[in-house]
Amino acid sequence: MKLYFHYCSYGFSNCYVLGAAPDSADAIIIDPGTMDESVLKSIENNNFHLRAALITHAHITHVHGLRTLKRIYNAEIFAVNRVILDHKTTLVRDGDKIDIGAFKVEVISIPGHSADSVVYRIGGLLFTGDVLTAGLVGETDSTYGATTQMGKLRSRLLSLPGDYTVLPGHGPPSSLEAERRFNVGITLYDQRRDRKHAFRVNI
Repeated sequence: MKLYFHYCSYGFSNCYVLGAAPDSADAIIIDPGTMDESVLKSIENNNFHLRAALITHAHITHVHGLRTLKRIYNAEIFAVNRVILDHKTTLVRDGDKIDIGAFKVEVISIPGHSADSVVYRIGGLLFTGDVLTAGLVGETDSTYGATTQMGKLRSRLLSLPGDYTVLPGHGPPSSLEAERRFNVGITLYDQRRDRKHAFRVNI
């Protein structure tokens, strides 16, 4: 596989183009926050056949380039939401295993940062959107959202056997093992939870 990383100035987000080369011309794009010249070159210069756009969640910084993308390519959009920027999608849900051309994609739902947040596992790669970044976890609007997100992170992602490359929606890449051991967001969540538990016990 060939992986191309693009930094989107709109929203300071990450966009990825993944090609199946040399075995196939098939390619997919993950979170097209923009559709600029560098993204187009990574597709066209490799003679990729762009089959799909995978959306980790529908925040505008991760989907802003969809309208431009759909003017150029007949790519299927996969997402939790039925419609994104007026484009109908193919719905995904937790546990789905999807064949997209040469790619086998597993969907892992981790709500909390947003209700529609999912991670896509493709081989040894995890496209995590905003739920897991290098050293941090996704921001949430409530204690319930934080608890839900952390529970799903632990049960569905951090518990995966072996190691994976983590490719987040913002910031640098990481590894799943590094996040298991050193993620500050997880540590801070556990400390807050422990303080609340100790307070309840003392009362």
